Amino acid sequence: MQDQLIRTVHGDPAQELLLIIQPTSLAALTWAGAAAGTSAPSWRIGAVLSARPLGVNPQGMLVLQIGTLSVETEIPGSQLPAQFQVRVLSLGAQPQLEVLLPHPADPTFQRILRERLPQQNGYAPLLATLGALAQRPMLRQLPPYLRTALALLEHVVRTPADITTGEGLRLAISRSGLFLESQLAHPQGNLTTLVEEDWKGALLRLVGLLQRQPTAGPAANRSDTAPPLLQRGLQAQARLPLPMAADADDVNPLLDRLYGDVKAALARVEVAQLEASTLPAWMIEIPLQGQGGRDVLQLQLEFVTDAADGSHGWTLGFALDLPALGPVHGELQLREPRLSVRLWAEYAETAQRLERQFTPLRQRLAACGVLLDQLSCQVGLPQPQNRHSAVLLKATA
Repeated sequence: MQDQLIRTVHGDPAQELLLIIQPTSLAALTWAGAAAGTSAPSWRIGAVLSARPLGVNPQGMLVLQIGTLSVETEIPGSQLPAQFQVRVLSLGAQPQLEVLLPHPADPTFQRILRERLPQQNGYAPLLATLGALAQRPMLRQLPPYLRTALALLEHVVRTPADITTGEGLRLAISRSGLFLESQLAHPQGNLTTLVEEDWKGALLRLVGLLQRQPTAGPAANRSDTAPPLLQRGLQAQARLPLPMAADADDVNPLLDRLYGDVKAALARVEVAQLEASTLPAWMIEIPLQGQGGRDVLQLQLEFVTDAADGSHGWTLGFALDLPALGPVHGELQLREPRLSVRLWAEYAETAQRLERQFTPLRQRLAACGVLLDQLSCQVGLPQPQNRHSAVLLKATA
């Protein structure tokens, strides 16, 4: 049984999966003949074959029918549709097949994603610029409407206390900007309050006002265009130093910088929204008011179904870089009532501090009726893993 590689191609927001299938079963001779093009003329490079999942066998392998052959493969991280097509890329002992999944058909979707990717940037530059502006005496001379917009943006930055309860974290996620349009389409309460308390809503208000400023120039595209957030995986984001200006009394250079940072943060939210419309996962970033500065909490939330036994649950990953702790990553897998928790810290001292909290954490979870299967903390950060861009499979014919 050979390892099989499924890879996502990132040229567009579409996904193509590559399968390399090595026969090891009794069907090997039939498969080899098909691969060589002798027993099945339809198997030729460039040919498109029909495929569909048949179910899961007793060994927990997913059985697929591709053309006239049945193959076994490890269950992929993303769900395959009831019917799809594959394209033959290469033949020989290990035929390479490209799985053709449905693409986002709307050309507007593809255009917007291509536009936003070079524009987007993390929140750390924006938070640093806001911190620098707050220290400038000239800020009081800005028009009242601009000072109000800045105050509203700072208001939606959460505090650590806001996210240490389940309801507080739920509210922070819902006000992260990712769900603004959905909430506006189905409003509950005052629309003005909803927009003012949402991160994207506050960004939109501020960027609209900054565009009126005579010094506001166009936001430059980044030359080092990164892939969408979910395709990069979790990344802890450190604070940036406050930007300095040559003239301490001139606030205009910082306003120019602020305009670019706000545009980049808006593009970041919109890229995450576009991804959420095509993938069964959410990448959420929450600005936090920390001690002496602001930080960014990154969350990856995914509802997972195990095709082998039909069980399902949530996987929550997080990444955070605090000055006192350094980068910390975590993953929580909840298959109610069972929970597994894995933590990673870049520094050994941080790992020791986290481990000292394990006993009270176990006690609190036990009091809630949660069965803790695993609780661990490792020194060093995990390699970025993304179930939506690279998954290892094993397949046999």
